[in-house]
Amino acid sequence: MAALVKRGGFSEILVERYLPVVYFDDFCAMPLRILNISSCISPIPSEKSETCNSDNSILFVFSAMLRMVVCSDDIYPGGPFFSNLVDAGLLVSLARTVDVYCPPRKRSRVTAPLILRAGEKAAEGKQQPRSIDTLPDECLFEILRRLPGDKERSNSACVSKRWLMLLSSICSSQLIGRMKPSLQSVNKPLPDLNEHPSVNDQEIQNNGFLTRRLEAEEATDIRLSAIALGTCSRGGLGKLFIQGNDSTKVSDVGLSAIAHACPSLRALSMWKVPLVTDAGLEEIANECPLLEKLDLCHCPQISDKGLIAVALKCPNLMTLTIEASSNISNKALQFVGRCCSKLKYVTIKDCPEVGDQGIASLVSSPSSSLERIKLQALNISDLALAVIGQYGKNLIDLSLVSLQKVGEKGFWVMGNTCGLQKLRSISITCCSGLTDIGLQAVAKGSPLLKQLFVRKSCYLSDAGLRAFAEKARALENFHLENCNRVTFLGVLSVLFNCPKLNSLALMRCLGIRDLPYAPAQLPSCMSLESLIIQDCPDVTSASLQMVGKICPQLQKIDLGGQAGVTDALLIPLIENSKVGIVEVNLRGCVNVSDALITILAKAHGSTLKMLNLDGCTKITDRSLMAIATCCFVLDDLDLSGCSIGNYGVAVLASAKQLSLRVLSLASCSITTKCLPFLANMGQSVVGLNLQQCRLITSDAVAVLEQKLWWCDIIS
Repeated sequence: MAALVKRGGFSEILVERYLPVVYFDDFCAMPLRILNISSCISPIPSEKSETCNSDNSILFVFSAMLRMVVCSDDIYPGGPFFSNLVDAGLLVSLARTVDVYCPPRKRSRVTAPLILRAGEKAAEGKQQPRSIDTLPDECLFEILRRLPGDKERSNSACVSKRWLMLLSSICSSQLIGRMKPSLQSVNKPLPDLNEHPSVNDQEIQNNGFLTRRLEAEEATDIRLSAIALGTCSRGGLGKLFIQGNDSTKVSDVGLSAIAHACPSLRALSMWKVPLVTDAGLEEIANECPLLEKLDLCHCPQISDKGLIAVALKCPNLMTLTIEASSNISNKALQFVGRCCSKLKYVTIKDCPEVGDQGIASLVSSPSSSLERIKLQALNISDLALAVIGQYGKNLIDLSLVSLQKVGEKGFWVMGNTCGLQKLRSISITCCSGLTDIGLQAVAKGSPLLKQLFVRKSCYLSDAGLRAFAEKARALENFHLENCNRVTFLGVLSVLFNCPKLNSLALMRCLGIRDLPYAPAQLPSCMSLESLIIQDCPDVTSASLQMVGKICPQLQKIDLGGQAGVTDALLIPLIENSKVGIVEVNLRGCVNVSDALITILAKAHGSTLKMLNLDGCTKITDRSLMAIATCCFVLDDLDLSGCSIGNYGVAVLASAKQLSLRVLSLASCSITTKCLPFLANMGQSVVGLNLQQCRLITSDAVAVLEQKLWWCDIIS
């Protein structure tokens, strides 16, 4: 209820009543708010004053119209009663008794009809529109842009969709400055520094601390507008991720709302947003100068124009990802390389218009500080790799994927220019130009190289690995996948020539098979701690025994998918470890039995933390008894598909020294009889997998969930 009160020689509009408002389902992410009109209205001149400025005049009209909406013609103690409490998105509450002074009605210049009092009905039988609803958008725009702060704008956005969209269309440059504080705020006593201030007493700045993620149908313009205005008074939106699909309805309107209300936005990621165009991205560039990360994936309507705007207006850009954007070409990348001196991470994937000139502009710019580059499925040639090798002086990580036009010459020039002195990691996937000569050149030009990932290289052979290993003395991690010309001799050359090698991974390499003979004397590889051999069907006894002899420091063994591995092959590998094995993955090793697990538990039970026996059908309760007796630090155990029963599970769950965090019993022949033992495992267990356990009823699982309420149970 509005009242005009004499105070200190001037008059001031006070709203003693708060108006709770109900918002629509379309922006349900915003909480129920209380619209405090008193904080939005500034003092107006007294009755003796002859003039008033335009701003206060508009606010005066606004307050008068609001009073007409929420009260009747006469103001009396107890407040009016209404015939319809819910109308046009507003829910008006009844206030306590107040003493008010009602100014003359002639101040109101709005000609729209008033709201009827309780019991009155319109002659036509239908309710007339409210006064505030008859205002055109231009008038509301002028009123709403004069709201003093983010909190008031956020509260006002809850009134209706119309107000929400109007508020979200107001740029920061169009907002009128904050109103002068009233006497009440000026005379407010100083806070007690010994007390902790409440959240309401603290002024929350728009510094961009919040993160919002929208997926599929959640992503709409109204939702983005609600997020934009709702986060202003809560620290500001700093990161926005939109993961849409072909039917996502986000357009430039929603993106503009984010730009107008979130000047502190630092990260924007859009995936499959087909309706956003350059106009929306230009709004982001104009209003969000602090932008540091931009991901544009499957945004077909964004072209060079939008990306150039970002390059010109966002000098703090550090991370740029462009994927499946057919309208972005070399021109945009030239501006990015010239204007974004802080750019460090670039990913460009499946952009047919990007060629050598664009990549060269990014890398060769005098202000370039690029540290990570990923290029995938681009129409670039040897020239682009030559420029990277010459000017990539700050590069730390380089990833090259599916570059079909790059030949052997490109890799050779990239390495021999000796410009990649800081390169630590390189990944080469499905590049037919990678040969033995090219890999040797890469090692020569990258003396600090620590990680090498080579996938789907059909021309790489043992000779190339040998030449590479002789140059890459700092190599720590070597990953080889789908390289069928490489044999076990090439792998041994890497083990013997790289003294710092820590991890070796061989996956789906059909050329790696057991040697026909084992050398009498082999040098040791004391640095290797992790061995991963997956889906290499010809790796069996001799190879693993040899690795066990020359690598006594093994702590992680991953032989997933090696169906030919048996107990006799793995026992020497386990027994030769001198420091204690920490992780063992035997997924799909169908020939492994209880004998191996018993030896493993007894030899390394004090260090073993992870054991995966998924699909090992020969594992029975005997293995569980050995684990329960000898393993003290095991926290992740996967027994899916093993031939275990209730007794083994009961013994395992009752082991006092075990503190399992994750236990998988999927597809095991256990019944409800073992569930009471699982319920007594203690609070250490946070994950339990009971999928495909057909002898366990859903009711029994429900009881178990009540007892292990803190545990994530999958059934």
